[in-house]
Parts: sequence; structure tokens; C-alpha cells
Amino acid sequence: MAWEGVLNKVGDNRWEIPKGHVPGMLTNAIIYADESMLAQIRNDNAPQQAANVACLPGIVGSSMAMPDIHWGYGFPIGGVAAVDADSGSISPGGIGFDINCGVRTIRTDLTLDDVKGKMDSIMDALYANVPSGLGSKGLKKVGQKELSDILQNGSVWAVENGFGWERDLEVTEEGGCMPSADESLVSDKARKRGLPQLGSLGSGNHFLEVDVVDKVFDERAAKAFGLKEGCITITVHCGSRGCGHQIATDYLQLMERYVKENNVVLPDRQLACAPLNTRLGDEYYRAMSCGANYAWANRQMITHWVRESFEQVLGDSAENMGMDVVYDVAHNIAKKERHSVDGHNADVLVHRKGATRAFAAGRPEITLRYRDVGQPVIIPGDMSAGTYILVGLPGAMEESFGTTCHGAGRQMSRKATNSISARDVEADLSGRGITLRKGSDEGLVEEAPQAYKDMDTVVSVVCGSGLAGKVAKLRPIGVVKG
Repeated sequence: MAWEGVLNKVGDNRWEIPKGHVPGMLTNAIIYADESMLAQIRNDNAPQQAANVACLPGIVGSSMAMPDIHWGYGFPIGGVAAVDADSGSISPGGIGFDINCGVRTIRTDLTLDDVKGKMDSIMDALYANVPSGLGSKGLKKVGQKELSDILQNGSVWAVENGFGWERDLEVTEEGGCMPSADESLVSDKARKRGLPQLGSLGSGNHFLEVDVVDKVFDERAAKAFGLKEGCITITVHCGSRGCGHQIATDYLQLMERYVKENNVVLPDRQLACAPLNTRLGDEYYRAMSCGANYAWANRQMITHWVRESFEQVLGDSAENMGMDVVYDVAHNIAKKERHSVDGHNADVLVHRKGATRAFAAGRPEITLRYRDVGQPVIIPGDMSAGTYILVGLPGAMEESFGTTCHGAGRQMSRKATNSISARDVEADLSGRGITLRKGSDEGLVEEAPQAYKDMDTVVSVVCGSGLAGKVAKLRPIGVVKG
């Protein structure tokens, strides 16, 4: 079903669905896109979801969608919405089932010459040491007590238990741990699903990618981030696995009941929500924080095994190879933050669902290492396109609650990729000099490059809109797909 409603152009790369166009809208909806993207965006009907989000109780500012917008559960993927921290509502659909799905980039001092003739061995080691694929289980077995610590302390637990370096925490959003977490609010079923999966990529669009810095756009920011042309990097994309999915499922059911019992009027039942100042709203926020902590611990453990894999193949230490984390950022999360709303500072809860925090220089939430430059933003594309490293700009603080896109964004449903041949995808990647390790042919074709929007166009829209600035582009030379 295509969106046939109004999309008024209100500026460069900005399109508005005006308040009132859909019954119940409390504000307008803004979609960031260029002219070439509109047909696909309309065809996906995701603008309807952006308009629906404008009906969320307590919403402040505009309902927004980034250029990687596509159909999601309740919120569109690429959706951003802030609500008043006192009177607003929290919606699991505005965070997603994969709580704290996010990306982490690791830089190195290695060059292409250092890995020449060794990529097969490197990719074999990564594929063996980092479990991936549907239902994949982690290498580290944990018990219930350890899992409670992980849900409460996130990456801090991982580092304290030997999975990484103390300085990794400095360049992880929230220091790798949301202190609002309360592990007692996570169900036994969510724990059971999470226990065997810690330290695994999973399937779908999750990946582990070895890249080379192909181009630097901003020398000052790149130097601060430890990136220079020709150096090898590794990017990890995964989330909270079955643990986060079950947390979302558990609280969605409770919120659906709350909405029904309290006669909350919503245009879509998938927007089920509860006020933050209710017991249910607060408990979901604390349980969601546990899911976020699980995901940060997950990526931290994978970082440890990535370092070990390079050590095994190249015969040098990760320290000597300069394998430092550049940054780790979430793109499925809700965060309590302070932003300018209607000309005054206000405490809000920002839902980012397939959208990335992009704070400009000076924000206290940014690690001291980058505070004078701005927050690193990691934007992966399809498996043939690589990844952009961006930096947050003042425009994001003024317009989008410090938010930008999270990736290229799908333009084909997974079912629509049935006509694509796995052999053709493999041949295409090989022809581009990309060494592939895959869990299944089915998973590979679902994530085929043509299933995604053009990453350069998406990034050009957010950069042209002043939300973020280009720092570097990474070109893939090896990919692990679950």
C-alpha cells in the first residue's frame, strides 16, 4: 500500500506531513529525503507511520524520519520522536525489538600490505571465533548470576572479566552501561533466551566487516578518531539478541493491555505505550536499559575475539597493532536527554529507532577525547558499499534532538529478494575484492546489496541537511554475514 497523502517540501531535503493531515496528530512529521528517494518512500507507506508517531502522547517537536526510512513495527525504521520526560509516553515500537542494535568500529595501524595474502586466514579466524547466524550461541558460557551482572553493568562487566581494555569504555556510548537498568525487571524467558547467545552476531542484517579507510574528508576529526587513509578497520553490527527481543515482547503485551484499560486513543495498536511517570512506563525503561547493557557487553566480547583473531593470524599483539575502538553507538534505544524545545531547555526522552545519536562538539555526554570535535557517528551501508564515519553537527542539536540516520535503509523486503541468486551475490562481492564468509545462502540473498538504498545518497541528505559531517569512508575487503 503506497502513501498518497501530502508531503510538502519545506526546505532542502525536508518534507512535511502537516499537523492535522492524519486524525490525532499532535504535531507535524518531517521526513529527510531528496527528490530521488520520494517514490520509494511513498511506495513503502512508511510516511503513514511517521504521521502516526505524531499522535504519541506527550510528543514534543516534530515526529521525524531519516532518509533511511522504511516500514517498521509501529514507528518507521529511521524514526525519531522526543516526548516530555514528565508527561510523555514511552513506546517499545519506538525502540525496536533488537534493543541497542548498534555499531562499533575498531581502528588499527595495519595497512593493506600487512594483510595482503592473509585475508582468507583472517576471515576464517573471525568466522570461527565470532559465532554468527540464526540461533548462534556465544563461546562464553554464563550462569544466571553472571547474566544479572551483565544486564546491570553491560560492557563494564565484560572488561572486568577480561574481554577488552578499560579504555574501550571511554569510547562507548553511555560508557557501555545505562545506570537506569534494573535486572529484576527482566523476565525469566528473556534471561533464558539471552543466556546462550552472549558474544554472538546473530543473523539478518548483522555483520562483521573488515575495511580499509578509502577516503578522508575531515582531517581534523579523522586524526582525533585515529583514522587515516589506507589503514585497516573492523566494524561490528549487532544487538541484544533474543534477550532484547523478549524484553520488548513482554512489555509490549503489558502496554497493549494498559492502552485498552485506560482508553488511550492511538492510530495503530503497534504504538502501544505507557506514560513514563507510571510504574509500567518506568519499569519498561529500566528493563530496556538492561537490554541495552546486554548489547554493549555483546559487542565488547566480540571486540575481544576480533583482536584475538588478528593476533592468531598476524602473530602480533592487538596493542602493537593499534586495535583501539573508535566508537560504539546505539541505533535502537530511548534516552533521557536535555534539549532545546520551543526556545527553552527541557528534559525529554528521545526514541531512536533505526536512528543514531549525533551530538555536536561541546555536549558533556561526549567522551573527553572527542568533545572538542563532536561525536563519531558510524553509518554502514550494504555489504558491498562499506561504512561512513560521520561527526555530529550543531544542526542536529537544533533540528533532530541530536540525531541522524543509522545506515542505508532497506528498499526491498526480505521476501522480495527471493529472485536474487546467492551465487550472483558472491560473484559480485568477489569481483569487488571482498572476501566473504556466510552462514547461509538464504541469509546472504536477504541482505544482497540491491536490497538497500544507495548509501552515498542517504549520507549526502543528512550531511546536506547539516545533521552530520563526513569524516571518512571505509571500503570493505572482508565480510562475515550470519
